[in-house]
Amino acid sequence: MASFVRLVLALAAPSIFLSAVSAQTFTNCNPLSQSCPPDPALGRSASFDFTKGASDMFTTQGAPSYVSDGAQFTVAKSGDSPQIISKFYLMFGRVELTLKAAPGAGIVSSAVLQSDDLDEIDWEWLGADNGQVQTNYFGKGQTGSYDRGAFHAAPGNQNGFHTYTIDWTASQITWQIDGATVRTLLPAASNNQYPQTPMQIKIGAWSGGDPSNAPGTIQWARGPTNYANGPFSMFVKSITATDYSTGTQYKYGDNSGSWQSIVAVGGSVNPSGSGSSGQNQQPPPPPPQSSAKPAATSSAPAP
Repeated sequence: MASFVRLVLALAAPSIFLSAVSAQTFTNCNPLSQSCPPDPALGRSASFDFTKGASDMFTTQGAPSYVSDGAQFTVAKSGDSPQIISKFYLMFGRVELTLKAAPGAGIVSSAVLQSDDLDEIDWEWLGADNGQVQTNYFGKGQTGSYDRGAFHAAPGNQNGFHTYTIDWTASQITWQIDGATVRTLLPAASNNQYPQTPMQIKIGAWSGGDPSNAPGTIQWARGPTNYANGPFSMFVKSITATDYSTGTQYKYGDNSGSWQSIVAVGGSVNPSGSGSSGQNQQPPPPPPQSSAKPAATSSAPAP
């Protein structure tokens, strides 16, 4: 996707499932290496009904359209990469998307939570696979190994709308499809890459199978893409976002990248998702870290 693309530089061997979302995201200013503006906080719950049109809480790029089924993200030719990006950030939270994935070999639909220091939590749908969805995560943009992704049954994901949820706290991340949990990640299983800094919502569609892409990207996306078979469209009917923390802005207090360093201006950081355990109180110890691989519902090799 043009506005948050870092091209995949590696070639994927058959046993390595190369992630495109890790290649799609970028940061305009990394607060771990430079001074950056504070992030605007959502600080509450909000719902967005895209069947009623665009929301001024999101920026749009690549000209998504709005129809009776919601926001429409269409890939019709090489270079198309429509997307929306939230103007707000969540500091731990819950995001529910009612979505219908795009069909088409090489076409990728994605829903990403991503922070300025490149923490990331993902959903990805491949247009060549109408029966599965991939989950993934990254910490601080580390892509030295490809062992974080997992596949989950999602039959008919291109035929109708389903609700996909990410619930994110300091103690675990859960991915759900239509209310059923398909994956849970604990910090101890994250290989020191547990996402824990304020995140935006980024949603869009693009062609990983475009002939101009690296061979590894095309292979990952199950391309190449034949645009003559298109256009290919993903639809997002609605999004509900809940920020578990409060305030108007989130600032990085230092360059550690830990959630304990985040300052909530006019509010408090809530690592648990319930109650009140803000930054003015003694924080619980940081999530344990280890070199263990993440818990997953699939053993399929993926980034």
